[in-house]
Amino acid sequence: MVYGNMGDDCGTGVAFTRDCSTGERVLNGDYLTNAQGEDVVSGARTPEPIAKMKRAKGRLSKVYRDLERLATKLENHFKDVQDVEFTFEHYQLYMLQTRRAQRTGAAAVRIAVEMVGEGLITEDEAIQRIPPQDLDQLFHPMVDPKASVTVLAKGLPASPGAAIGEVVFDADEAEELKKKGHDVILVRPETSPEDFHGIVAARAVLTARGGMTSHAAVVARGMGKTCVVGAQELDVDPAAGRFRVNGRAVKRGQIITVDGTTGRVLLGAVKLVTPKVGKDYETLMAWADARRRLRVRANADIPTDAKRAREFGAEGVGLCRTEHMFFEGDRITLMREMIVAPDEAGRRRALAKLLPIQRRDFEGIFAAMEGLPVTIRLLDPPLHEFLPHTREEIAPLAKRLKIPAAQLERLVHSLVEANPMLGHRGCRLGITHPEITEMQARAIFEAACHVVGRGSKVSVEIMVPLVADVRELMNQTQIIRRVAQEVFQREGRAVPYLLGTMIELPRAALTADDIAKEAEFFSFGTNDLTQTTFGLSRDDAGRFLPFYVEHGLLSEDPFQCLDQEGVGKLVEMAVKLGRSTRRDLKIGICGEHGGETSSVKFCHRVGMNYVSCSPFRVPIARLAAAQAALEEAGVVNRTRATV
Repeated sequence: MVYGNMGDDCGTGVAFTRDCSTGERVLNGDYLTNAQGEDVVSGARTPEPIAKMKRAKGRLSKVYRDLERLATKLENHFKDVQDVEFTFEHYQLYMLQTRRAQRTGAAAVRIAVEMVGEGLITEDEAIQRIPPQDLDQLFHPMVDPKASVTVLAKGLPASPGAAIGEVVFDADEAEELKKKGHDVILVRPETSPEDFHGIVAARAVLTARGGMTSHAAVVARGMGKTCVVGAQELDVDPAAGRFRVNGRAVKRGQIITVDGTTGRVLLGAVKLVTPKVGKDYETLMAWADARRRLRVRANADIPTDAKRAREFGAEGVGLCRTEHMFFEGDRITLMREMIVAPDEAGRRRALAKLLPIQRRDFEGIFAAMEGLPVTIRLLDPPLHEFLPHTREEIAPLAKRLKIPAAQLERLVHSLVEANPMLGHRGCRLGITHPEITEMQARAIFEAACHVVGRGSKVSVEIMVPLVADVRELMNQTQIIRRVAQEVFQREGRAVPYLLGTMIELPRAALTADDIAKEAEFFSFGTNDLTQTTFGLSRDDAGRFLPFYVEHGLLSEDPFQCLDQEGVGKLVEMAVKLGRSTRRDLKIGICGEHGGETSSVKFCHRVGMNYVSCSPFRVPIARLAAAQAALEEAGVVNRTRATV
């Protein structure tokens, strides 16, 4: 036994062999003289920084030099940064224990790359050492770990980062305040397409309802915007301009901080820290890209998303959700005009106005991707999602569309479905209203021809959603091929393209061999495939899934980490069946699992060609894919266990 509390020539402390916030190779930590170990962390006394030992006169500086030599010896042995507890008695240093030090994402990258340069580890070990999800910290402001916070509520961490702003409850108000230079947090019970412009304007989005694949979560992730959903403790009252939580009322205009990395909602403005991406990150990702087999694409719905995806290293667009193109400005009004049209002729008139808008967006995406593949999903959501639902919302729209409000209200009610996510959407919409598929196909092919005509390359993949039977796919591909020929003949040039489908229903997975007779590629929509396999509503399950995980009924939320035992078996079966019919079938995944580490590794194991995820998760997928390749090759990370 040694004692640190036997006088001023004794002491105790905790040292880190490198700075675990920045990764700098410098010994740091805290110590106390005339104290025992618990005194350093108890808060009863304020410790001194270890750097002060180095500057001290007399024998205390020798303790520092001994500690430096010990740190070097431990790093050389364990090949990793160490968290060391020590005591010195009468200036004699004693190590009590050492363990692997926790570190930030930025520090982890720098440390791994520098240790390769120092000859401590190999490039393969550096790749395996970084938890891919930690890369998220490199691109978003984060709550300072040292900050004192007041937690109002906790929800699902739908999109990482942290943001500070004034609480607003209305999308229009969010947009107006943004124009005036205000930072705002949009708080809603849940969001809909009508809130899109408010999400664009807000620094962050907070909802009381919804899951990891709800509207707010998907849209915010695509923009790289902080988002917390399913904060069930919130009682949001937009009309009153406030939300209540645990006996506290937060009113319009009050400042809150939303932490999308942890799911916390914090009172007031909390100190944020912004990491920087440096050359060490570029070095690590170059090593990773050289080793992975899986390609990594991004889910991008507009040209700005596609450009951002390229900046993060995306090798194409794996999912362009065409319905998201209709959320901005007057576009949603044109979409509504099509929906409320009384007949096919009326729908075609409205679609003719939408066609140039879609064509322009497709041209922008094709140009941004510069010949990399772009997978475009045809219109998917239930039509009623585009329509207002209260009388206060219906009246101004009816006036703008020049129809009686009562007529529009009846139409809205007629479109409401008991279970819209399993209703009149996806390919079912294109089958009953083929003019919609025609318009979208024409916009795609005209855009492709125009971009090719300007001397650029284009790689087009058109994806038909929610197919359950090969005959549904045949119906839609016949329309698409006919329109392609019409456009190519008129434009005087042809553009190569692939036709495929999104596998998001169990029946599609079970009959994948039949579907592959018509499909040239599969893309697994694991958001809906998880929903339909479990029989869970992805928007409502957030109310009880945390309880399931907490009590061990599920190891993970299946909407965050792919359920490999159930949903994964359907995926693996569909891959094998599809390639039994078409050996060169291109296969990818475009659900949110495409950016989650364990799910990416699963996709590698079952032989997919690519994964696709939101732009900000592309680096995570790239690193996870490299780790999967190294694991398959049997490359072992020889970092030793701590003692």
